[in-house]
Amino acid sequence: MASVPISTARYLGTLGAVNAWDFWIETTTPNFFGGPDTVSRALDETLLTELTQGPVTGHADLETAVALARFTHEEFEDHATKGADISQDQSALVMRALLALLTRLGIDRTRFSPPFIDFDTFSKHWRSVGATGSGSWQVRRDLLDGIFNPLHGLLREREARSITSTLATAISPHRVTGWPRVDEEVAEMRKHFEIASSQQDYSNIGNDCVSLLEALSETVYDHARHQRGDDPEPPVQMTKERLTRYIEVELVGSDNAGLRKLARAAIEFAQAVKHRRSTVTRQESGIAADAVILLANLLRRLQL
Repeated sequence: MASVPISTARYLGTLGAVNAWDFWIETTTPNFFGGPDTVSRALDETLLTELTQGPVTGHADLETAVALARFTHEEFEDHATKGADISQDQSALVMRALLALLTRLGIDRTRFSPPFIDFDTFSKHWRSVGATGSGSWQVRRDLLDGIFNPLHGLLREREARSITSTLATAISPHRVTGWPRVDEEVAEMRKHFEIASSQQDYSNIGNDCVSLLEALSETVYDHARHQRGDDPEPPVQMTKERLTRYIEVELVGSDNAGLRKLARAAIEFAQAVKHRRSTVTRQESGIAADAVILLANLLRRLQL
């Protein structure tokens, strides 16, 4: 009698994390003669293909890159020594998925550029550098360590920064405001902040803050409702004037004085960070980004 699989499932890592075994699918086949069931596994090619095409729900790019970099390193090391669990074609898919993830994280080929794209080209590479004959297994391991270990370190640093320096998330159950341009600007700012590592990067977060303020200015300001007297409509770029006027109209009365002050302070601090190009720190850029995200959600709540 032919065996029939009774269950197929991905290996699941620790809750909230991605692990190397998440790239395998486990299949259990029953033994109809009373013996133990047979458990086999196969590479999750569907997941890897999806990762080459874009972000995958439930698999954050950074966490997935950490796990996939380790998985790729181990499989290529097995290929160079005792034999890998994946095929030549699958090795190419694994590398494509890893490179796609790194590209989305802003890690380009100047920071990770292996001289191979699959098992076959890796075999040619180790032969070209003389990693054959007695003791060659260790030489091949050293080759891979030299290529992958800097990447592992870079990803660990990025992950640590992500854990300690993520931007604010609104208390609202909705992950977005529902204002398309505002949500696009918030998403871009989050992405830029995650990979920011230099003075220029931190200064650019200030530019992102101003872009978000302009998106808010364009979205919420209605000149017919918010104009002051006969004043002409201020351009979208005059974010402080437009948003201040919006706040004065929508948050009237002494009870709302604190909210008006909070909103104005968020606007002023974000604009100040943009202009402190040579001195702005990661902490300051993060606070400015948090402030404008807070402002966006505050203004959205006024329209609920």
